[in-house]
Formats: sequence, C-alpha cells, structure tokens
Amino acid sequence: MMEFVRGKTIAKVRGFWRVYRKNRAAVGGLVLLLTLAAVAILAPTLTPFEPRRIIATPLIAPSQLHPMGTDNLGRDILAGVLYGARTSFMVGFLAALTAAMVGTIVGAFSGFYGGYKDEILMRITELFQVIPRLFIAVAAVAIIGPSVWNLIWVIGLTSWPTTARLLRAEILSIRERPFVEAVIGLGSGQTKVLFEEILPNATPPVIVSASFEVASAIILEAGLTFLGLGDANVPSLGIMLHEAQPYLMTAWWMSIFPGIIIVLAVLSLNLVGDGLNEAFNPKLRER
Repeated sequence: MMEFVRGKTIAKVRGFWRVYRKNRAAVGGLVLLLTLAAVAILAPTLTPFEPRRIIATPLIAPSQLHPMGTDNLGRDILAGVLYGARTSFMVGFLAALTAAMVGTIVGAFSGFYGGYKDEILMRITELFQVIPRLFIAVAAVAIIGPSVWNLIWVIGLTSWPTTARLLRAEILSIRERPFVEAVIGLGSGQTKVLFEEILPNATPPVIVSASFEVASAIILEAGLTFLGLGDANVPSLGIMLHEAQPYLMTAWWMSIFPGIIIVLAVLSLNLVGDGLNEAFNPKLRER
C-alpha cells in the first residue's frame, strides 16, 4: 500500500514538473528565486562586513573592496543588501504562510458549511477588503510598535481575504461533485469529508495565491520600513531606501542596489506563480 501511494505521489510530481518546465519564464523565475534565497541565507559567508557597522569612509562609490559602495555613514551596502534580502524573504514567506492559514480556515468553513456562518465570515472578509491594506498595516504597526515579528503578523493578518474568497469558491464547486456526494452517502462525517476529500482538491489555487502573496508581502514590508515603521536595528531593504532619499543624485548606489533586489524578488515570485497556475491547471496536464 505504501509503495502504491509513493508511486502515485512520484507520478503526480513528475506530471506537475512536466507542465511547469514548459513555461521557460517560470523556470527562469524559479532559478532566480532560489538564487536570491540562497544568497540571503548565505549572507554571513558572502561578506565579511556586518550590515549596520561603520567600516569605511562614507559614500564610497562601488569598488573592488566594496562592490556596491558604502552609505552615508560608511556602512557596506553589499552587506546591507544581503542581510536585508534575508529579512524581506523571511517576512514575505512567514506573512504569506500566516495569510494562507487564516484564509484557509475562513474559506473552508464558509464554503463548506454555508448558511449564517458563511454570511458572517464573508461580511468580515469584505470588511477587511474594503479598507486599504496599507492603511490598516500602518495604523497597526504604529500602535503595537515596529519590529520584524509585528510586521509579519500585521501583514499576514491583513492579507488573508483573497485566499479565503478563492478557497470558498473552490469548495462551493467541489462539494457538489459526485465523488463528494458518494462519500457522504457512505456515512462519512462532515469534518472527515472536508479535511480528507474536499480540501486536498481545493488547495492548488491557494498555493498559487500564496506565491503572489509572498511578493505582495515583500513590497508591503519594504513600504512600511521605508515609511520608518520598521525595526531600525534589523537590516531591511526598505530602511536602506529610506536612508538613501537625500542622496539620490550624489550617491545613486545607495538606492539602486536595494531597489534592484526588491524588483528581482517580486519578479521571480510572480513568474513562479504564473508557472504554478499553469502546472495546477488540469486542462494543461492532459496535453
């Protein structure tokens, strides 16, 4: 039995990769994403400098010793970018995971049980959607204080409505299918049907949505820290952009390199999301 399940899983993975690799842009995005993630993780081994320590003369242009130059205080920008990318990826992935978990719980119960529970949960979801997310995040961080973990919680808890509505729509479609009705007819309880039959078939769109949410969270984190709502003691690409404002004309390297990393990270995640969307599409799998 275990060999059968393992073989079926391997076949699904191979089928998924066969469709995914047809999208060259998605494969390039995956390679770029893995490269950026590896660089962020290996930051301590890629630079001998600490990101917030003054180690040289201020505003040194890119050179062999400092490939991205130094900032207005004499800190190495390459170190700041590497460690800042680590912070951005951590916030992005953990915030997206938080949003996916909350959105899955709300969307699953709303779509499966329906009735007044669906009405209440959807009205709450709409309330979160009509208020601009940046406005909620700015207000929340200003109240509870700027820190990396506060940013993760705030971004995650303001990003779940998209996942909730998407999953709810999937469950409304799946719960009417014959195989679900057959399982219910055999006497399976509602909880078992939801978690063992419906959710496994409804999660692919959630995974696709989560990849886009990571990109959105990275942008939001950079925006909040750019506005001064980040932890000044933790390296951040947004803080680097904030500090570079007065030197846009005289020290272009202070802003261009953190900006490029943000653009590349968001671009790679969006390309991966497009690839996942195609790979999870059953019509494309049948080709």
